[in-house]
Amino acid sequence: MVIDRHTLALVSIVGSTLDVLGALYLAYDLLGGEHGPLRTLTRGVTYGALFGVGYGIALGPVFGLAAGVAHGITLAWEFSRAARGQPKQGLWADAAMSAIRGAGFALGAAYLYGGVFGATFGALSTAGQVVAYRAGIRPTIDYRPSTRPRLTKLQFLAALNRTAGYAVAAYISALVSNQHAHAFRIGLKDGLAIGAVTAIAGSCTPFVEWAADRVPEKRMGVFGIGLILIGFTLQSLQYWVALLDVNVGSTK
Repeated sequence: MVIDRHTLALVSIVGSTLDVLGALYLAYDLLGGEHGPLRTLTRGVTYGALFGVGYGIALGPVFGLAAGVAHGITLAWEFSRAARGQPKQGLWADAAMSAIRGAGFALGAAYLYGGVFGATFGALSTAGQVVAYRAGIRPTIDYRPSTRPRLTKLQFLAALNRTAGYAVAAYISALVSNQHAHAFRIGLKDGLAIGAVTAIAGSCTPFVEWAADRVPEKRMGVFGIGLILIGFTLQSLQYWVALLDVNVGSTK
């Protein structure tokens, strides 16, 4: 049995991250309060997990991790503002959120298809999202917390728009990176994956927002302990590999 060293490193990184997040949840007394930092963190963890798992299943764990972290950071900020009833962000804030998500896509795509593809895909993603923001298509569109998942017509149309936009972006990126033979396949695969994950995660948004500001304090602590235990388990994998003399290699 051989375990890829990149996979082993990725598992350890995820484990360390979960340890840190778990510690923050246990420190609720310092970070709590209605609409407080911990509520924003809850959104970040939840949205990061939703998009990270979705993209990870469709496009691989590295893409999922990079895109999941970027989405978690930006969506936590945007939905926290919406929950407090604050006005829509300006152009520069929209551009910053778009650039962060674009960077996540760039890193994930670079791992899959090479640096030129990743840089082009990230740049097109950032530009496309800025245009979408200016047209009124943003993550907080139809913001209405609810006790059950819901996908509105406007959200569905936004997901379709995202599918087409990212399919074109991936196709162009493949052409720029001289992957002409696979350009159509890559464009179709990436566009459908990103669009599908957007629609599924978007349908969960109302429930996430309803729960984010209503989770009892004790459950925060229990959740934190759970994260720490999972993180410890993932981190210990590298030591079990060494103890059991499992070969560590590379798939590349």
